[in-house]
Amino acid sequence: MHNFLIIGAFISLGILLRRFKALPEHTPFVLNKIAINVCLPALILLNAPKIAFTRDAVTAAIIPWALLALSVGLVLLGAKIWQWPRPVVGVLLLIVPLGNTSFLGVPIIRTFFGADGLPHLIVYDQIGTMMIFATYGSFILSLYGQDGTLSVSAVVRKMLLFPPSLALAAGLALKSWSYPDGLSLALHYLALPLVPVVMTAIGLQLRLRLPPHLAAPVGIGLGIKMLAAPLAVLVACRLVDMNGLAVGVSVVEAGMPPMVTAGALAVVAGMEAELAIALVGIGILCSFGSLPALFWLVSL
Repeated sequence: MHNFLIIGAFISLGILLRRFKALPEHTPFVLNKIAINVCLPALILLNAPKIAFTRDAVTAAIIPWALLALSVGLVLLGAKIWQWPRPVVGVLLLIVPLGNTSFLGVPIIRTFFGADGLPHLIVYDQIGTMMIFATYGSFILSLYGQDGTLSVSAVVRKMLLFPPSLALAAGLALKSWSYPDGLSLALHYLALPLVPVVMTAIGLQLRLRLPPHLAAPVGIGLGIKMLAAPLAVLVACRLVDMNGLAVGVSVVEAGMPPMVTAGALAVVAGMEAELAIALVGIGILCSFGSLPALFWLVSL
């Protein structure tokens, strides 16, 4: 419980800093850069050597890709039924399949499952979410954004040079090598600010406006992302008698609220900005109730 209080405290700090305009407008961008380029790679380097190439690892890697197909299918079905305009469909196709599986995922998974859950989170996030973001996300931005163009070489370069991806590759390559105590300590302290940095950045960017005409897309989008997706994972795993830590982590990761970066890129790309902002902001708020409920279901 105290970890939830810490998360809430730093998000509240970000909201207050934005409310009183205590920091420059570009501060969230800077904080996100620190998290992506320093804190998250350090955390991955610490935990990647613990990843075992077992059925659990394969499960955590496959689930986000299966959910991508499910999410896209449900969004397109909703678009056909309710005749949503193209900008709304584009935002939902981009944001609904992509969860906040690293920045929000790290403190939540650590709270629910302890440090043992982090290797499974890394597999889910790096082989699942981030690869989907770099490939599928780039495709959707090019298809629905204003003046977007799809470059396969740019997508591949983005995947290969993304700092957390480089950290994952390095960590797996060094799997059989024990870090010196000094290096482990340095990585620990570099990873330590991840939660306060990211939660403060989320608070600085949090918006809870919900225009009435977007209530249905927001409700359906978050319903798919935070309810249908994790429950589908849980039911499917129970049907094939799969349990354990990797399944639990994957279910909770599947129910994470929408990725902040995906929402920001939707705005920059000239898509339905109010919808993107509402999905991210309201999703984060709802996650403080939905994620503990998912953990309870997993624990039954």
